[in-house]
Amino acid sequence: MARVVRRRRIAAPASALWAVITDPYHLPRWWPNTHRVENVSESESVERSWTQVLETRGGRGVRADFRCIEWSDGERYVFEQTVEGTPFERFLRRARTEIDLDPRNGDTEVIMALDRQLRGLSRLGSLMMRRAIGRTLNQALDGLETVATGAEG
Repeated sequence: MARVVRRRRIAAPASALWAVITDPYHLPRWWPNTHRVENVSESESVERSWTQVLETRGGRGVRADFRCIEWSDGERYVFEQTVEGTPFERFLRRARTEIDLDPRNGDTEVIMALDRQLRGLSRLGSLMMRRAIGRTLNQALDGLETVATGAEG
């Protein structure tokens, strides 16, 4: 299993971060390599699902379906990639993202974790996967901070 956690204190109230994190349409603004989001379900809670179109280095689009699996208003948002029955099933058992918000005197401590359970021979690449996940988390926190503090260009 490759599980990586990153923390960052962001100079924004938890409510501002929550509004961005829980709306899949904001993902292209802060989540790395996200080109667009489609098929967002109307639900505002645990039943929400969406398709994220990621862009590869070569400029090709890769579609991945996600669904919220846990929601604690203003505090915790957990979403998981649908792996079963997709091309990702060949090398992933599970792909889960957890985001926790802890308000601190007007700022917010953001704890973000990515948990990837690899399948078959892919497990041999766990160290490389951890590094890639760490980069993704750092970029996601950079993007979230930029969006939440209004520093977008």
